[in-house]
Amino acid sequence: MSAIVLDGTQIAAQIKSEVGEEVKELTAAGLRPGLAVVLVGHNPASEIYVRNKVKSCEQLGIYSEKHTPPDNVTTEELLALVADLNRRDEIDGILVQLPLPPQVDAKKVLLAVSPEKDVDGFHPMNVGYLSTQRPGLVPCTPAGIVEILKRSGIAIAGAEAVVVGRSDIVGKPVAMLLLNGNATVTVCHSKTRDLAAVCRRADILIAAIGKAGMITPDFVKPGATVIDVGMNTVTDPAEFKQFFAGNEKRERDFAAKGSTLMGDVHPKVLQVAGAITPVPGGVGPLTIAMLMSNTVKAAKLRRGNAVGVLAGR
Repeated sequence: MSAIVLDGTQIAAQIKSEVGEEVKELTAAGLRPGLAVVLVGHNPASEIYVRNKVKSCEQLGIYSEKHTPPDNVTTEELLALVADLNRRDEIDGILVQLPLPPQVDAKKVLLAVSPEKDVDGFHPMNVGYLSTQRPGLVPCTPAGIVEILKRSGIAIAGAEAVVVGRSDIVGKPVAMLLLNGNATVTVCHSKTRDLAAVCRRADILIAAIGKAGMITPDFVKPGATVIDVGMNTVTDPAEFKQFFAGNEKRERDFAAKGSTLMGDVHPKVLQVAGAITPVPGGVGPLTIAMLMSNTVKAAKLRRGNAVGVLAGR
């Protein structure tokens, strides 16, 4: 048996199409959603992420602007920029791209973003809304994971879910979303005893620990759904061989680039799981789709009633 591969790119395209329709309706009613992205310095990975986010805004008709303070920016200067964006009514979402330079107090800057414009869903107020099931903005990657499950017809209610990793960005919020969806949830971490045995209980296993290939077939109950959130770069030829020996396409790519992207889940899990997300092309594309969705949601929560549009959606 081989697992069904859940196509994140296709699901992300569906969500973007739906968001694009909403943007058209909102814009026609005089409410064009707007997103401001703050990108400090020249981190190549961050620049790619931001470029993709701005491009998605353009495709869907969302107004976007990019602010690029220099590497030597101070905490106070960033706080002033955030305060200005908080004041502007046409900006519905503010995204501060991480990581920030070491001299900047990142927690202070993120906390300064108005909760109603916090499209990353990181503000303590939005975390509180999520845990008490009130309308708010939910972190993009966890929201995307739930969309993959729902749109693939995988039942959350009544399922036993195990989340490996307890980060504020993925592990904790996805556990909360699954709990809100009536799953029975266990959150694991580096101090969990007999991690493999706990994981084997899962109908839905979420791997978000940041270690290449750590989840091997003996962690997985036959037929379980495995969501791989990991994004690891493998550059060591011996490590590559351990995971991908015999995979001709991967071998060609590795020979050309000297590296390959892989998740936290070992490729052999494909033979045990019932359904699995690939890396790349699984959870990743959903993150940007949900950012677009959050920007529209923020616009409706902030300004929707003022123009009487789509209040019930």
